[in-house]
Amino acid sequence: MGNREMEELIPLVNRLQDAFSALGQSCLLELPQIAVVGGQSAGKSSVLENFVGRDFLPRGSGIVTRRPLVLQLITSKAEYAEFLHCKGKKFTDFDEVRHEIEAETDRVTGMNKGISSIPINLRVYSPHVLNLTLIDLPGITKVPVGDQPPDIEYQIREMIMQFITRENCLILAVTPANTDLANSDALKLAKEVDPQGLRTIGVITKLDLMDEGTDARDVLENKLLPLRRGYVGVVNRSQKDIDGKKDIKAAMLAERKFFLSHPAYRHIADRMGTPHLQKVLNQQLTNHIRDTLPNFRNKLQGQLLSIEHEVEAYKNFKPEDPTRKTKALLQMVQQFAVDFEKRIEGSGDQVDTLELSGGAKINRIFHERFPFEIVKMEFNEKELRREISYAIKNIHGIRTGLFTPDMAFEAIVKKQIVKLKGPSLKSVDLVIQELINTVKKCTKKLANFPRLCEETERIVANHIREREGKTKDQVLLLIDIQVSYINTNHEDFIGFANAQQRSSQVHKKNTIGNQGTNLPPSRQIVIRKGWLTISNIGIMKGGSKGYWFVLTAESLSWYKDDEEKEKKYMLPLDNLKVRDVEKSFMSSKHIFALFNTEQRNVYKDYRFLELACDSQEDVDSWKASLLRAGVYPDKSLTENDENGQAENFSMDPQLERQVETIRNLVDSYMSIINKCIRDLIPKTIMHLMINNVKDFINSELLAQLYSSEDQNTLMEESVEQAQRRDEMLRMYQALKEALVVIGDINTATTFTPAPPPVDDSWIQHSRRSPPPSPTTQRRPTLSAPLPRPTSGRGPAPAIPSPGPHSGAPPVPFRPGPLPPFPNSSDSFGAPPQVPSRPTRAPPSVPRPPCSTH
Repeated sequence: MGNREMEELIPLVNRLQDAFSALGQSCLLELPQIAVVGGQSAGKSSVLENFVGRDFLPRGSGIVTRRPLVLQLITSKAEYAEFLHCKGKKFTDFDEVRHEIEAETDRVTGMNKGISSIPINLRVYSPHVLNLTLIDLPGITKVPVGDQPPDIEYQIREMIMQFITRENCLILAVTPANTDLANSDALKLAKEVDPQGLRTIGVITKLDLMDEGTDARDVLENKLLPLRRGYVGVVNRSQKDIDGKKDIKAAMLAERKFFLSHPAYRHIADRMGTPHLQKVLNQQLTNHIRDTLPNFRNKLQGQLLSIEHEVEAYKNFKPEDPTRKTKALLQMVQQFAVDFEKRIEGSGDQVDTLELSGGAKINRIFHERFPFEIVKMEFNEKELRREISYAIKNIHGIRTGLFTPDMAFEAIVKKQIVKLKGPSLKSVDLVIQELINTVKKCTKKLANFPRLCEETERIVANHIREREGKTKDQVLLLIDIQVSYINTNHEDFIGFANAQQRSSQVHKKNTIGNQGTNLPPSRQIVIRKGWLTISNIGIMKGGSKGYWFVLTAESLSWYKDDEEKEKKYMLPLDNLKVRDVEKSFMSSKHIFALFNTEQRNVYKDYRFLELACDSQEDVDSWKASLLRAGVYPDKSLTENDENGQAENFSMDPQLERQVETIRNLVDSYMSIINKCIRDLIPKTIMHLMINNVKDFINSELLAQLYSSEDQNTLMEESVEQAQRRDEMLRMYQALKEALVVIGDINTATTFTPAPPPVDDSWIQHSRRSPPPSPTTQRRPTLSAPLPRPTSGRGPAPAIPSPGPHSGAPPVPFRPGPLPPFPNSSDSFGAPPQVPSRPTRAPPSVPRPPCSTH
């Protein structure tokens, strides 16, 4: 390839891309596109070929480029070309590439000068190019020939605008030196999309074909008809040179000789020619790369900081150091003990916001689940009365008793106390399960050492199982102690006299209704507040939506919202019980119901009040709160024969009074026992189970680990951990290397500031009017150019283009010193001056007809 400026930039870009590839990331360095715009036979394709350094584009007179050619240069070790329409076929001979471009153009546009906006996509892979996109566009023409449509000018203009309106497209406005520069269509189009001139570079071709005695010195010096980035003059190969197989390198030497020997250009020869054009473009590419470096640097530094803490532990990793494993084992066990205690005792760090766990869940077992299990096994009223009557009769035997026997009371009470063993043992099982789950969560930090993780879980779990037996024995002992002696002298026990007096009185129901009450403060204490949904009331009647519920010891009230201003209802808790309701197929809610034991309506015309929660845990929590308010769960009988037996069972009035007396005594004494058990069982579990396990982990776990297996076996790393450590260290080094590369590129390159703005108002509006289109209609005509910023770089604001005007094409004139153009507000401007003699095209060698592929 012949582009030396590009080849100097390639190593820097390759280093940057290699650094990102080492990170497993893609370097999204989108370099600008380069589009050549100009009239027919202005030398656009030659300029493009000189930039690439390869001879591969079709040549000829008239309109040769009849479809846009999107040329993607891709850095690769091998050099070849591929067409999008010929996938899988590689072209290594660039003469074949030219023939394929001609054949593909004819296939779509025909053989008679037709045009098409469908681009030809060509990829050139080479080690001598950057990842760039070059665009060769059809030449601007005014008069249709052959199969070209009448609106040929408009179609080509729209085709060009599709590409050059992009902000990352550099525009090479190509104009032959032997035409009127003031009427350059290329410069007019560039002015529309780039009013500040930051993306436009003027290219003057065919300097060697100007009339004798004329030159373009003032234009190339940017004195006459100036552009912000100025002009670069080039001398392309003639058709004779191309036919004679003159290569691009020889053409560049001839170009250099022309500028050094020409008296009008020798003083600016260093700023002329294809190499200088490559240098100017290279400066724009360098500026673009430098603009992207800060974002790359910030991204890499953020990644570096995110892994620096973890890498710090790996930096001093020495596999052969014998003390490393001992130190790591001690640290792991200590960290495990700290994490376990934090999860049990509670901590501000590593808070689980998704579910209850550890100490919080055990607390819930102690104060919600365990009391609920006790009440759930609460005796059935009819069954209890029947058992009491049987006990009284069996104690009296054949005789009819005159007095209530206290032995019946003890027999019933002991039977009820023994029933507490089930809920107590179940609470131990629930705590054990949660402790094991907590251990598993804490050992996740030991996952890097699989054997250590397994042994730690096994040892702690075995110890928990050992403590399980002792804890359950102690729990059963506590209940057996309560059974062994019935203390009727307890200060809270109502005694025989009070029980008999209570049974003789008629219990009057307090029908409070749905009105406010003057309760004592102890009965007005709020037990719970929260949102619930009433699910069994139709939507039209205000149901199936959420209300704010407030539960006290006496009533359940609900409000419109949590501000508690608009009360909907207040439900007394007298004779209420709670029971589960099966969840419906379509509902995701969990439901429980309140009902009246005397078969009365609970709420208006409804026998049941169904309340819905989002989860079963919320249901259990509300049930526990209702227990505190005295609303017990329903324990319905399932055997029909038992129901019949209970209903048919009848007592005489004296026996019924005795049963009621004992029933009141049992209720009083069991409330004392329940209060005692609810207090002692959690304390027993805490002492014998939880605190013991914490002490074991702190004092005995390390010794047991040492005695279970060899230290080297315990501290063997998992394959995943070894890979992660190597990957993190590699990533760390790659990030540092990428930052060094960015620093090197920043140092090795320099930013080229944009030239100051110039007065380019000489670029006049076109005098030909293409057919109207939505695009041109959206661009209103401006009578004066927009103000331009004095400096700075950034996206150029879109500027409306003036509508072209019809008229005769201008008469060509010889370039050279011109009088200043009149500065008139008339959008048409003054007509160009007619030269004394028309420009003569230089003679050329007749060109043989192009062969078709």
